Order: sequence, then structure tokens, then C-alpha cells
Amino acid sequence: MTAPSAAGLTPGSHGRDRLAEPLRAVVGTKTATALAKLGLETVGDLLRHYPRRYDDPSRLTDLADLPVGDHVTVFARTKSTGIRPMRGKSGFILSAVITDGHRDLDLTFFGKNRGILAHREHMLRPGRTGLFTGTIGEFRGKRQLTHPDYLFPEDAEERTRAAERATLPTPIYPASGAIPSWGIRAAVETVLDTLREEDVPDPLPEAVRAERGLPGLLETLRLVHAPRTAEDWQAGQERMRFEEAFVLQAALAQRRAEARAQPATARAPRPGGILDAFDARLPFSLTAGQQEVGATVAADLARTWPMQRMLQGEVGSGKTVVALRAMLQVVDAGGQAALLAPTEVLAAQHARTISAMLGPLAEAGMLGGADRATRVTLVTGSLSAPARRAALAQAASGEAGIVVGTHALLSQGVQFADLGLVVVDEQHRFGVEQRDALRAKATHAPHLLVMTATPIPRTVAMTVFGDLEISTLREVPAGRAGVRTHLVPLGRPGWLERAWQRLREQVDDGARGFVLCPRITAADDAVEPGTDLTEDVPDEDGAGDAGGGARGARGDGTARAAGPPPRPLAAVDDIAARLRAMPLLAGVPVGELHGRLPADERDATMAAFAGGAVPVLVTTTVIEVGVDVPDATIMIILDADRFGLSQLHQLRGRIGRGTRPGTCLAVTSAPPGSPAMERLEAFAATTDGFELARVDLAQRREGDVLGAAQSGRGSSLRLLRVLEDADIIDAARGEARALVDADPTLAAYPVLARTIAEQLDPERAEFLDRT
Repeated sequence: MTAPSAAGLTPGSHGRDRLAEPLRAVVGTKTATALAKLGLETVGDLLRHYPRRYDDPSRLTDLADLPVGDHVTVFARTKSTGIRPMRGKSGFILSAVITDGHRDLDLTFFGKNRGILAHREHMLRPGRTGLFTGTIGEFRGKRQLTHPDYLFPEDAEERTRAAERATLPTPIYPASGAIPSWGIRAAVETVLDTLREEDVPDPLPEAVRAERGLPGLLETLRLVHAPRTAEDWQAGQERMRFEEAFVLQAALAQRRAEARAQPATARAPRPGGILDAFDARLPFSLTAGQQEVGATVAADLARTWPMQRMLQGEVGSGKTVVALRAMLQVVDAGGQAALLAPTEVLAAQHARTISAMLGPLAEAGMLGGADRATRVTLVTGSLSAPARRAALAQAASGEAGIVVGTHALLSQGVQFADLGLVVVDEQHRFGVEQRDALRAKATHAPHLLVMTATPIPRTVAMTVFGDLEISTLREVPAGRAGVRTHLVPLGRPGWLERAWQRLREQVDDGARGFVLCPRITAADDAVEPGTDLTEDVPDEDGAGDAGGGARGARGDGTARAAGPPPRPLAAVDDIAARLRAMPLLAGVPVGELHGRLPADERDATMAAFAGGAVPVLVTTTVIEVGVDVPDATIMIILDADRFGLSQLHQLRGRIGRGTRPGTCLAVTSAPPGSPAMERLEAFAATTDGFELARVDLAQRREGDVLGAAQSGRGSSLRLLRVLEDADIIDAARGEARALVDADPTLAAYPVLARTIAEQLDPERAEFLDRT
């Protein structure tokens, strides 16, 4: 995550905005320039740049786990030193070894002048203990720091102060080559020494602090940056975690209160309407979960304030039926419903599925249409001009009770006669502004139902979707055969060939098969928008982060170790051509599907696949959600290590949707023990999406999960951990809601209001990008 702004740090009563003051005015131009490379521009920025950890001066840093490529600061003792001439060129090498008492780490310095290196060798003489900072590299299988910075306490300060410091925790900051941890620490101390209480207005209301026994903000910053005991920094971090949770929950509570304050048209159930007729023609019974959630949604729709509900559920749990029943209730009450889908493939699938489920109920005014009926229309960007005019006319006149579409629904030309319900499918693909743009097309605030098939742990839901009420479907309708998942390591001879044999066997049995690729074409490296090419994947030398290989193209400027050229990722055009030429698949038609194809070609391809004319479909993640082909029983995911867990789970959900069991084969070159392989092993071990979501969140960095999604909001979560801090989030949510319920505009809490505005401004308030 990028460094935070000075959110929540606003002018004191004396009128000086100390925490918005440029750092150069306090720490000098040279230090400020170095800090700016970390994104730290103001006093507030620096004070919100918290230590990564705290070292105990009485104990050396454990050198056992220092990942190659990481910029580190370690507290260690010099074990040995030595100078030798360089081989084949002029100059000398100073080699030193530091130790934690159990493990060693090499230090290497190069120089033309032996005298300069000799002076450095004297500084590093054996037995001295100090701080060493640099980027972990690797040479001949051994980790090392090349030209690290170092600091010995007696060199930097008076011996009396050094003796005092020897008993205090040492803050270790996220640093860079421009400025080491101790340089940041010195700058923080300089800043803290200049501040008074009035310089640091506190976003946490005094009553909330008193209730929980929390210190004020300036005292907290001193506990975090200049602790005298471990209990100090622990208490400081606890207070800051609560503040982060409270500010976020207050913002969400405000949003929830604003929505509830808007009037909405009540859409109560109407006996004998289209909904009752639909229920009567359903060929299956609703699950207990569908019935329970359906009753809750029906009650929400009957109220005079807008429903704000998220429906999450496992792949195949029947969310579409619940959403359709809600839409029909609104249609029965004289309104319209709009279903917003992230892709044209999914929008078209929804329109077809809804029309098929409704049958004559979707054919109002048509020959054979039911007496009680409506119309379903599709609005996408690729419609022909005549088709678009017809669809827009049906939406504007109210003839279409259900309008399905993509982002095209958000355009100015789309109007509704009486928009009563907005259903957003795959909520994580849309931002707040996008869903609000559609809701703005209604005369009165429409009801809102957002759906996601990406299971979300409760703490994430509270943190990210706290303005919504949440319903969950866990049951899968009876009759689903399920899916078994197997890993196919590319290093195992014959395993990939066996995967293709399984594909042929399934096709011969009358089934369909997907072959997933991360790229569209081999020529231009194009990938489908939304493809989760996760970071912790094999590097060019074939080693993952945990495999010991050097990292490349890093943000800290370290170079990737030389190695063979990377194996290109599988591409739809290349794999489809290979399969067509494969003797094993002779006579089997192979189709191609990706987002670049024209809409009519995509529709024709999907129809041919569903009907069996083209039983093998080589595709990108364009089929990730919503695609429902009951005869699809096998999926081969190539370069599976390149996808995140939630996306793998979504892809797997496209098979095994009928009465025949599904087989998912995840092909990978990830090395054993790497994060990518651990992710795939978890994927193969369970089909429980909520468990996979928990594993995914635990493995990803929190900033990746929340930062990219919340675009600004992520900067406020510096210490809060949504898995570990469930109790804090829960407590903050309750107190924030109570405070906002009593004072929706936060008129009595101006510092909190300003903090929310700075951290969660509308342009940056995006919701979850991937979970």
C-alpha cells in the first residue's frame, strides 16, 4: 500500500496545521527528499508510517527467515571480517559475517582503495553489535547484504544515551535504500519533539476513548514510535487498530444512515401476481436457505426506505432464483428491476436464463404469453442500433419489467419508467459510483440487492460492506453431483497427457469440457480484463518466492538473477490450435471464447458449446461467473498457479452443475513449497468457498486484499488485520453505528468527520476489487 496521507491529523485550535506541514520545514531538505521516496511528504505522513517491528536490544535478530529481495534491518553481532583482492580485475573485496548466535549472514563490500576498506573493516571488527540494513541477495546459495548501511550505537550518540537506549525497544521501520530505519527513527523523534496536544486533534471521540480506556492520539503516537517497554507499543498499536476500525465503520454507518433517510416506494408482495405464477411453475423446491433469504428480502422490499442488502453464496447455491423472485415482487408492485452484470457474456446468460425460467411469464403482449406476464430485455454496448433502440424503448415505457445489462445500463440514454430494484451481480466488479449511477435513474431511491459468488469472511464483509445488510446462502440445491479437483504438475512425466485423455473420455461420454488459459493470444500477451494474475507465482528462473530464487523487476531496484527466458503463459489461440492438431482429439470440434470476440460470435460459440456441437471450449476467465452448462463436466486450467484462490473457485464452479460429477485439473509449474503451490493445494483440498476465502486472505498481503479494492480506504488500514482483529472490528462497528444513529452528520464530532472526508473521499471510495 502507498503511504497514507495525514488523514485524521487536522489543525489544532491555535490555527497552525502542523501535521500538514512539509517535512523539509522540520527535518531539512536532505532527509525530506529521502523520506519522499517512501511517499512521506508531511509531518502527518511520517507519524502514520508505523514501525514494522520492534527489536529487543538485549536479543539479536533471528536471521533464519530473511526472504531474498526484501529490504531488511537486523540487529546482529560481527563474527569475522577479511579483505582479499578481486579476481581478474583491480580492486578489493571486504567480506564480513554477522551472526545472531545461531545463524550467519554475509556482508560484502567492493572498493578500489584498500585503505578505505581497511577503515570499514576496523569499524566492523568482530564482537561489535549494531544495526545492519540493506536488500537480501543471494550468491552461490548463500544469502548476503551487499554494501549495507550499518550503525553502532556508540558511534551515533552520547554513551549515556546509548546506555539508556540499550534497555528500550528499538523501532524498525519499513525503509529503503534512500534512508535506513534509524534515519526514519531520528526524523520521527525530531517531529514528535515539536508537537503539542493541540497539534494532534483526535478522531476518536473522548467518550469512546474513555469507555475503552484508550490514550489520546499524541500519547499513542509516542507509545508507537518511542516506547519504553513492549507494553507501550502494544498498547499504542491496539489503540490505532481500534481507530482504523472505528473511522471506517463510522463512514459506512453514515452511508447506511444516508440511504435509510431517503424515501423509497414500498413494493409489497401481491397475491396472485407473476411471482406466485413463477413459484407454481418452478420444477424444483427452494432450499431452506433460499426460502429464508427470500422472506427477508420480501420484507425489505415492503418497507418505505430502500433495501441495502448483499446476498453472498457458494457457487451454484441459487442466488439467481432469489434475485429473480425479488425482481418479480417489484414487477407485481408496478415497478421495474434492473440487473447489472460485469460482462456481456454474463449479461446475455442472465437474460436467457431468466427468460427461460419465466417462459410465458416473460412474453407479455406476445402470442402464447401468459395473462400475468412481463418482458425481459437486454442492454449491452454491442447491440445493433435497431436492437438498442427497441431495448431502450421497452425500458423507458415500462414494457420491460426486467432490464438486464452491462455498464451500458449506466449511460445517459438509458431511462426507466419506474425503477424499483437494482440488482448488482458480482458486486466486487463494480465501484460505489457505478451502482449509485444506476440507482440515480429512479425517481425515488430504488431498493438495492448486490450479489457475489465470491464467499467473503465475516470480518471482511464487516470491513468492506458494512453499509449493507448481509444474507448468506450455503446450501447447494439437491441433484448437484459436485466436483473433484486434482493438481497436474508439469514436471511429472505423462500427467498432462493423461489430462488430455480425460478430456477425450468425457467428450466421448457426451459431456463438455473447458480449457482455461490466462492469455488471449500468444502474440501480444493480452489477458482478459479481470484476470487475477497473482504476484506470488514462479519467477523466470522457475522458483517462487519461497523457492529461494532471486526476485526480479522489483520496486526496490534490485535486479533479477540471470536465468532462462520465461515459459510463455498459455494463450487461447495457441492452445486451441494445438488441440485441433492433437491426434488424441481427432474429430473433436474445438471452440474459442474470449472478451475480444464480437458479441454475436460469443453468443454463437456458447450456444454451440452448450448444445454439444463444439464440446471443447478453450477460453479465458470470461466464463468465470454465471455461465451455466449442465453437461460441462471437466475443466483443465492451464497455468493454474497464475490465478488467485477466489478466481479458481469461481472457474471450477462452471462444471458439475448437472447430475454428472465434475473433474477439475489444475495444471501448474509452481515448485513444491512455494506460496503458489500452497494456494493450489488448498484449492484441491476443499470446495468450501468460505474456507478458501479465509486461506486466500491469510496468504495475501492485507493491502492487496483491501488496498486495491478500496483505493484510498486501504490507506487507513495500516495496523488492522481483518482476520485477527474480528473483535475490534465488531466493537468498533457497534459504537460507530450508535454514534452515527444519534448524530448522522457528525456535527458534534468535526475531527472524525474531517478524517472520514480525507480518508474516504468519494472519488476514492471503491469497494472490494478481489477477495
